[in-house]
Amino acid sequence: MADISIIGSGTWGMALSLLLYHNGHRVKVWSALPDEVEMLKKNREHKNLPGVPIPEDMEITGDLKSCVTGADLMVLSVPSVFTRSTAAKMRPYVSEGQIIVNVAKGIEEKTLMILSDQIKEEIPQANVAVLSGPSHAEEVGRRIPTTCVVGAGDQATAEYIQSCFMCPVFRVYTSPDMLGIELGGSLKNVIALAAGVADGLGYGDNTKAALITRGMAEITRLALKMGAHVETMYGLSGIGDLIVTCASMHSRNRRAGILIGQGKTMKEAMDEVQMVVEGVYSAKAAAALADKYGVEMPITKEVNRVLFEGKKAAEAVEDLMLRDKGIEHPNIPWKK
Repeated sequence: MADISIIGSGTWGMALSLLLYHNGHRVKVWSALPDEVEMLKKNREHKNLPGVPIPEDMEITGDLKSCVTGADLMVLSVPSVFTRSTAAKMRPYVSEGQIIVNVAKGIEEKTLMILSDQIKEEIPQANVAVLSGPSHAEEVGRRIPTTCVVGAGDQATAEYIQSCFMCPVFRVYTSPDMLGIELGGSLKNVIALAAGVADGLGYGDNTKAALITRGMAEITRLALKMGAHVETMYGLSGIGDLIVTCASMHSRNRRAGILIGQGKTMKEAMDEVQMVVEGVYSAKAAAALADKYGVEMPITKEVNRVLFEGKKAAEAVEDLMLRDKGIEHPNIPWKK
């Protein structure tokens, strides 16, 4: 049994808190919002996880110091745009070597840093890891079988986190490729926006399959150029997470994309989804990384034009289809 604190009481944080509680751990949940703390205490249920009760002995608090101090493991589950600021607030209370597992997905637009690097910069004394994979909170909260991967700087840390999360409905693998895990988890949100746009335009399965496949190709090109491993891209946090995010109505990125494909603006779509659409925040950073590393990412570039430059979604699809002729795998030689 471990003392585990969940930093962030959103849908994903609450789903993981319930998973860890039912694994036999002592779990405490922190929220930055006093109204949310009171709502969770009173209702013992998260509004986005209806029918999933929060146990009476699971503490919900707004006291960050009490959550951080003495915790064997902390799960950082705030939206990516608040990762750095939340880490800065945690820093005074984090002891040397204390484990922080980041479960959000995103890239910082200003610095182009992945989230775990932001946390390390703000809390240099922490032992930072990451958990990612094809895992909708709505299904994890209902204990539907799910598989994820944990990345860490050393094997012992990864295996400790693995042991905390593993149970009959949540299988966890380990990996040393934190960079690849985070890039896959962040960049797939941009492609999921494109998949949603295609759905909103009334396109079919052929289009969805093309976006997933070619989206994975451009994610992989960038990840390898940045130093990640190809195996990660074709694993749970790469193709696995991309498939589930592009295909499921649980995906807020896909839902926002559908609304944009139907003619709504980016802001109108985000307001209607009523949750943080991470792909919108990662899109500019992804395009900037493509430019920085000289990597061709045509889907990502068109998503940015639709989101931020007012380009019509149908025009973006047509421009993707009418690009110069290409070879799918240029490294495979032709037989003479």
